[in-house]
Amino acid sequence: MNLKKLLDNVEYKIIRGNNDLDIREIQYDSREIEKGDVFVCIRGYVTDGHRYIGNACKNGASAVVLSEDVESMPQCTVIKVKDTRKALALMASNYYGNPSKKMKIIGVTGTNGKTTSTFMVKSILEAAGYKVGLIGTISNYIGDKKIPSHRTTPESLELQKLFGQMVKESVDYCVMETSSHSLYLDRTYGVKFCEAIFTNLTRDHLDFHKTFENYYRAKLILFQNAFNSIINVDDSYGERVYRDAPGHKVTYAIDRQADVRGSNLNVHSRGINFNVSYEGSTESVNLNIPGKYNAMNALGSAAACLCEGIDLGTVKKGLESMEAVPGRCEIVTKPYDLGYEVVVDFAHTPDGLENILKTAREFTAGKLICVFGCGGDRDNTKRPIMGKIGTELSDFAVITSDNPRTEEPMSIIDEILSGVKKNNYTVIENRREAIKEAMKMAGKGDVVVIAGKGHETYQILKGKTIHFDEREVVADIVRELTIGD
Repeated sequence: MNLKKLLDNVEYKIIRGNNDLDIREIQYDSREIEKGDVFVCIRGYVTDGHRYIGNACKNGASAVVLSEDVESMPQCTVIKVKDTRKALALMASNYYGNPSKKMKIIGVTGTNGKTTSTFMVKSILEAAGYKVGLIGTISNYIGDKKIPSHRTTPESLELQKLFGQMVKESVDYCVMETSSHSLYLDRTYGVKFCEAIFTNLTRDHLDFHKTFENYYRAKLILFQNAFNSIINVDDSYGERVYRDAPGHKVTYAIDRQADVRGSNLNVHSRGINFNVSYEGSTESVNLNIPGKYNAMNALGSAAACLCEGIDLGTVKKGLESMEAVPGRCEIVTKPYDLGYEVVVDFAHTPDGLENILKTAREFTAGKLICVFGCGGDRDNTKRPIMGKIGTELSDFAVITSDNPRTEEPMSIIDEILSGVKKNNYTVIENRREAIKEAMKMAGKGDVVVIAGKGHETYQILKGKTIHFDEREVVADIVRELTIGD
């Protein structure tokens, strides 16, 4: 593509050379550069792309897009912009034919519930006859085709490429998780959302955002680029989003009056029944995932689809046809007759842990046993909070390792223990052994909640990634306990 066309809608200044040249591809990693590429210098939190201009030119870059003055001017076309992240997003969109303008985009943001909500929206839209793409934490999808996901929201270059693939395959809607990181780092810059869903806001990612206000402001970016804002007004920050978001707003709630309202909740071990009311009509929904918070996710998803003109009967059909979302209140003991249940959940925040334990309590006839830890190299202020929640809301807790990354597992566990007030726990650093111990102590009517990793199929220890799928772990332990060690 011609560089001038590639820079359409980007404010820039030519420092050296000219913009009338053909570009092979866009790159922001100098190691990926081939002859004829344009290198966009992105300042990251570990390193700065401006440091690798020389390497990019050596590898054959025809042009460089930068935002800072450099000591040594490269011998190729040099374009200066105010913000290279925003420039990358617009250039990527131009390169792939502005694909987000050729389908409808629905974004979901919040601390918890993003993944489940995207799957719910996808199911409703498909029930209405649309072809749907999904971008998120577990995997990306183009219709039924599954594509590996490496982060919640891809960098803008990869995001626009994925949008382009969806357009080629005649996708009508793309529903995507929009993380606070991605919004702050302009990965979705230039994308217009037909619907933006706010699920909730609780403590998370303060290692990145530093303050809760910064975290909130990052989330708010989504609603500044949306036609409709779909807002959970049962959440205290939802009330603030309602005040701060521009444009048209639609509310949903269970405990308060709202445009889309949930009522008559009945939670059981394999799901939840509730009513959904909108504009004078009501449908009874039998969801295959338990928990009040999943009813709330369903309401937000329903509201977005109702705003897209889908009728309430089709919303009901879409929600009821959806099976459990991997690692989200997923009961992994359904194939076995153990007398007790094991639930795997991604809960890795204080609010997430509280939600899953309160939900599990509602269908626990006997003891509620919780296995949990905290990730390393992340916000350590939540560790004692989670220690308090994990022990106070369960009858017994097994505190263990999560993804310690570069930290010492026992150092993380010690910080978790600093918030524990009850003597109803044991510490087993090895996560597999911790799960086995919890299952050994479980009896008839008990529920074991394994929190923190959910859909993940790995564990990160001392910088190394090892295979660790809790569904497989539970299945292995069932065999061990059935036939003996």
